[in-house]
Amino acid sequence: MKLLSEESSEGGVAVSGRVMSLLLAGFVLVFVGIAVIVVASLVFGNGGSVGGVILIGPIPIVFGSGPNAAWLIGIGVVLTIISVAAFFILNRHTKRSN
Repeated sequence: MKLLSEESSEGGVAVSGRVMSLLLAGFVLVFVGIAVIVVASLVFGNGGSVGGVILIGPIPIVFGSGPNAAWLIGIGVVLTIISVAAFFILNRHTKRSN
């Protein structure tokens, strides 16, 4: 079973339908999750907390508001550190295997 097809005539690499469907499913799940959170906040009207981390290159932008924002920001920072570490570990592992 092939995971990658041969190069297309346009110079790009065509990926399998499974990879594209997983990518599309990921985007759909993110948007559905955001919609559920927005609808829940509108219906229940609780003044909830919000926090997040946006990475632009190696520079994190951390934001948050509400009573539990510090916890949400902390969890976001920890998940960011884990993601960046996993990227470097997997990148090094890929270079070694080639």
